[in-house]
Amino acid sequence: MKSHPEPNSGPAALVEIAQLDLRYEGCRLKSPAAEARLLAVIAQAGIQQPLQGIERTGTRILLDGFKRLRCARKLQISTVPFVSLAPEEATGIVCLLRAANDHALSLLEQARFLDELQAGCGLSRAEIAQQLSRSKAWVSLRLGVLAELSPVVREALFDGSFPVYSYLYTLRPFRRLNGAAAVDEFVTALRGKKLSARQIERLANGFFRGPESFRQQIRQGHLTLPLQQLQDLPDDPDGCSEFERLLLADLEQAQKVWVRLLTKSADPRLSSRPFRAQAHLLCAGLLSRLPAFTQTLHTLYDHCGQT
Repeated sequence: MKSHPEPNSGPAALVEIAQLDLRYEGCRLKSPAAEARLLAVIAQAGIQQPLQGIERTGTRILLDGFKRLRCARKLQISTVPFVSLAPEEATGIVCLLRAANDHALSLLEQARFLDELQAGCGLSRAEIAQQLSRSKAWVSLRLGVLAELSPVVREALFDGSFPVYSYLYTLRPFRRLNGAAAVDEFVTALRGKKLSARQIERLANGFFRGPESFRQQIRQGHLTLPLQQLQDLPDDPDGCSEFERLLLADLEQAQKVWVRLLTKSADPRLSSRPFRAQAHLLCAGLLSRLPAFTQTLHTLYDHCGQT
């Protein structure tokens, strides 16, 4: 493979849909809403942008254009324009990744193709980074995100039944604290519900931080009541006194500190003698106040739950 392969610039050829090899279809995310919009456009104007892939010894392997292909099938279009990026798979995938920006390929799609280069084509992470003119950290980040996906979450993200944005920016932090099984449970309960990112964020906070009764409602698919309860929580607590706003800020800060402590306290880097001596004293002070702190939280929780 060349040091920095560039895509072929030949004209598009009309090819039969039945001749296309779809082995990489699982590397691309599905979006029913985007596909429906594309279907309407193609029905009026046809396929304007050629599909892209690899042409190798008479075999055309598709890399880009799966939505257009599915739309063509629905419209009973038998031939589509096709452009070959390269004569072999590794070079073709590299060309696609180099040409596509973050809007054309999502982080997870990039990760799936990087995994194909590593596992399927035998390239090392250093070789992949060199071919793409990227850093090894860029490659490792994406492969790391892909590796942490459970089969349940991976299927839901790639078939379009759970939004990728909500997983990456809402659920991943909870995965580190609550474990993969809890995230699987949440995704299974919400996949295909067509909720907004804001609704999913609020339900996730209630599921992972709230009481068991809230989690049980979500597990059973009864989302109306939890969403109504969360809708009653304003983003800006208008109507609160200054004293109440300060206490809400303190509670929010305490929650953030608690999460940080849970995340950092098991880090093996916490090994120096000065750190251990000071942390031992601070922990002793916190533990001595823990019963009173817990009782205060229970009292406040019960009092606020009566409104």
